[in-house]
Amino acid sequence: MTEPDLFEVVNPATEEVITTVELAGVAETDAAVARARAAFDTWRRVAPADRARLLRAFAAAVDADREHLAALEVANAGHTIGNARWEAGNARDVIEYYAAAPERLFGRQIPVAGGIDVTFQEPIGVVGVIVPWNFPMPIAAWALAPALAAGNTVIVKPAELTPLTALRLGELARQAGIPEGVLQVLPGRGPVVGQRFVTHPDVRKVVFTGSTRVGKEIMAGCAAQVKPVTLELGGKSANIVFADADLATAAATAPYAVFDNAGQDCCARSRILVEASVFDDFMALLEPAVRGVRVGDPTDEKTEMGPLISAAHRERVSSYVPDASAVAFRGSAPEGPGFWYPPTVLAPVRHDDRAFTEEVFGPVVAVVPFRDEEDALRIANATEYGLSGSIWTRDLGRALRVSRGVEAGNLSVNSHSSVRYTTPFGGFKQSGLGRELGPDALDAFTQTKNVFISTEE
Repeated sequence: MTEPDLFEVVNPATEEVITTVELAGVAETDAAVARARAAFDTWRRVAPADRARLLRAFAAAVDADREHLAALEVANAGHTIGNARWEAGNARDVIEYYAAAPERLFGRQIPVAGGIDVTFQEPIGVVGVIVPWNFPMPIAAWALAPALAAGNTVIVKPAELTPLTALRLGELARQAGIPEGVLQVLPGRGPVVGQRFVTHPDVRKVVFTGSTRVGKEIMAGCAAQVKPVTLELGGKSANIVFADADLATAAATAPYAVFDNAGQDCCARSRILVEASVFDDFMALLEPAVRGVRVGDPTDEKTEMGPLISAAHRERVSSYVPDASAVAFRGSAPEGPGFWYPPTVLAPVRHDDRAFTEEVFGPVVAVVPFRDEEDALRIANATEYGLSGSIWTRDLGRALRVSRGVEAGNLSVNSHSSVRYTTPFGGFKQSGLGRELGPDALDAFTQTKNVFISTEE
């Protein structure tokens, strides 16, 4: 008998072991898929109103457990308590939003000769969801909620580093009455459980959020079975500041567009592009804003940025800021235990600098000047990524022109928002395939069936 694969879950703010989680192997994954496949035959036939009622009960259970879920996320992922409460609320909102979907999965009646033609939106089957460690709670909800609403069964594989909130969501689903096998949470290693999602013929769709490199491997593996994928991958988003913008607000908010969650965010605006005529003014306003970011104990209500997820990840982030780097200024970070890294601003940098071209996934931002709209778009689009970004200007025409010109899936003007559960979210280019959230997400978990009924004698 083989020894179980045990993983120590660590608090990144203290480096203390929180608990030990047993990781599934291939046999356990196959058993979970078999349960999900068996449950699918029943779940897909649950009356839409009853499926909706169960999802509303699930959302209510998450709502009642929000403070507990937030505390788990603070301890497990190092998120600030303010962010973690928002994330728990977001998970609730997403599940509640898709609770309305089962009764609204409308087909169409298409005019044809000789009969009636109708379409149905059918569920796909067993869905394997691979969740990252940076936002483990909301990203799990973004996939499981529309998938369940559409009549699929779901297996969630949380990241090894951050399994606790996903496990709790699974418990809450069962408490709410979601039948056995319909939603399972299976902690495991990516090359084991995640890879089995790719190769198992009864897993009919894979949803992955993570690095572009791994996303490409998953896509290639799924191609062998013509298995659909939804991929939300890397980002290197631009924050474009024009001379006519409200510079004070643009500078005051820029740190939070990149240092939120310690920069561990695919949507982080880690390249700031500033019109040359106001570059020095902007930098003068940015420095106190960066130095003012409160980095520390994530349980403290006043903390604005917590630690990085692990010592290994801190080493990776540090590699983007070698000793010779052009550090314009830095914020502060605690000493002692915890995987801390200070908010760091690089300027001036070359456009081919690694920190300007690669996804750092940490609290490091590079600032460069641009000449005009055309130059701003050239610099913003000179990347393989296209996930998010911001545009700061008072000129509505410019806002629309630049929004249409930036090659990214989620843009905001005079703000840094990327995610609303009612609107589609996803990337261009190598930032991903498909859309999550909003009404578009249901398309990713259904397939269209066309039925012709002859009326001729």
